[in-house]
Amino acid sequence: MNIEAIHKSIIEAYPTWEIDATESCLVITNHENITAYLAVSGSQIIVETLLFPASKIKDKNALNTYILQTHKIIPLTTVGLTEVEGDWYYSAFGTLSSQSKLESVVIEVETLFNNVEELITMYEDFIL
Repeated sequence: MNIEAIHKSIIEAYPTWEIDATESCLVITNHENITAYLAVSGSQIIVETLLFPASKIKDKNALNTYILQTHKIIPLTTVGLTEVEGDWYYSAFGTLSSQSKLESVVIEVETLFNNVEELITMYEDFIL
């Protein structure tokens, strides 16, 4: 599977989303102004969005414990830490095989976007 095929499938499913393509990544922004990054790397497709900066967390150990205790609640999405230009962010991501059907990739992006609001609500008590 390649970026061009994924790009075409997402545009067909969601023509109002803004998608910028590079040779190795799609930058996808939905109608709620949430941005996700999709990349194909070898046998894996990853789609990820940043949630909030780690520097804005009151108690990182408490949040990390809470994430580990509740991660199974949110379908098809995992929360992790991602470094961007020297700063750490909590991020939400999903992964698929690069052999997945295009429909499954679109579902993964949809699900990630749907889960962002719920994740932020779940973690809001930990954010400064």
